[in-house]
Amino acid sequence: MFLFSRIRKSIDNRKKLKYISSAVLGLNDALVELIGILAGLTLALQEVKLIAITGLITGIAASLSMAASEYLSTKAEGNYKNPIKAATYTGLAYLITVIILILPYLFLNNIYLCLGISIILSIFIIFIFNYYISTIKKISLKKRFLEMLIVSLGVALISFILGYLIKGFL
Repeated sequence: MFLFSRIRKSIDNRKKLKYISSAVLGLNDALVELIGILAGLTLALQEVKLIAITGLITGIAASLSMAASEYLSTKAEGNYKNPIKAATYTGLAYLITVIILILPYLFLNNIYLCLGISIILSIFIIFIFNYYISTIKKISLKKRFLEMLIVSLGVALISFILGYLIKGFL
């Protein structure tokens, strides 16, 4: 009886993880790209509503692009995943992340406060997601969290600097 319980639990975990790579792709890409975009736009445009509109349009377009890419990639691989489900997980993870990160720009007026809150939200998303993955896969939360955090915030910092430089030159 114990053996059957363990087998069923193992199958349930595999089902949960079947499309996790698609969700990771959407979530991580959204975090890296959108935080970078928001950081760059914050310095370049310096107007809250304009940053929100530009970030939202960019985020929606990017989520559709990522979903389409995941569909084509999964279909080309010919693996066990359904291309439509994989694309849906990627696109939704991206879109939800975009909406969460844009929210401060829709309700607040201070661009730097908005960027700060978006960065804090991205850290929270990274933590929650990595907690879930590390619990299911029984791997180190600290290592996964720090790696994703460094990549995401590194891109944001570079984009912030680029926004500052581009604003100065143009």
